[in-house]
Amino acid sequence: MFITFSGETTMSANTSPSASPSASASPSPSPNASASANPTDERPDYSDTRRYEALMDVIGRRMTVRAFDPDYVVPREHHERILEAARHGPSGANSQPWHFIVVTDPELKKNIADYFREEQRARAKLKMKFPTPDYRGLATAPGFIVVVSDFRWVKAFPVLNDGSELDRMYHENAERILLQSVAAATMSAHLAAAALGYNVWWVTAIGQEYAQKAMKPLLGIPQELAVLDIMCFGPPAKPAYKRWKKSLDEIVSWNRFDPSQFKTDAQIDEWVANSRHKVMYRDASNVD
Repeated sequence: MFITFSGETTMSANTSPSASPSASASPSPSPNASASANPTDERPDYSDTRRYEALMDVIGRRMTVRAFDPDYVVPREHHERILEAARHGPSGANSQPWHFIVVTDPELKKNIADYFREEQRARAKLKMKFPTPDYRGLATAPGFIVVVSDFRWVKAFPVLNDGSELDRMYHENAERILLQSVAAATMSAHLAAAALGYNVWWVTAIGQEYAQKAMKPLLGIPQELAVLDIMCFGPPAKPAYKRWKKSLDEIVSWNRFDPSQFKTDAQIDEWVANSRHKVMYRDASNVD
């Protein structure tokens, strides 16, 4: 079992989706279906770029919005299709250290949004100077999935468990493996949502201890587990736009790191002070 629907019994990956008047007529994919359409004994045609182009179309359409159509209802089948994509994500030691809680209860959404609104006000009082997003859209997001993990799964990765300094180093790397694993599954879910035509919002401001204390009781999450992200999705309240992205030349080196791409502390501080607020919220065409 890997999905929990709020207010409902935990559902196993083999449970058939319940009927929904708004759901598509096409059946849910079999959880055990192969992720590849290619026979294992046959090489694909590597010169055929059609699947790549189809994938890039989905990637290009994955755009963040923070306000959704509040009247839209996401069919249960779409939640399951999105999380079926997440289920195929790669993970260290194939540990699959994730769990997804689908929140459909409007009151639960509101309570979670209230926490984030309080966090928004706290940042303003702290004069953090971070361009904090408007979290009100959480309360009316049609699709709402809380991403949970259990850091005890670091035991599945290369660690010594002897309390030594070397073991501490390995544990730090093991935590990175876990976070990268969950992020990979979450990104797969985002792309599946985009493939279904939805816009998305990856909410990450949950690492603070008081955030965990606020949300775990609301969702019945055991203390041993941690909330890592929230994924919201649905039709946008107003048209989405593509944000600025670095060019390929700015992010790629061949064989050795290109020294011209190194940024000094002063350059990073300058970017934070003068560019961050532009690239976070402006259309790519409106970034200086």
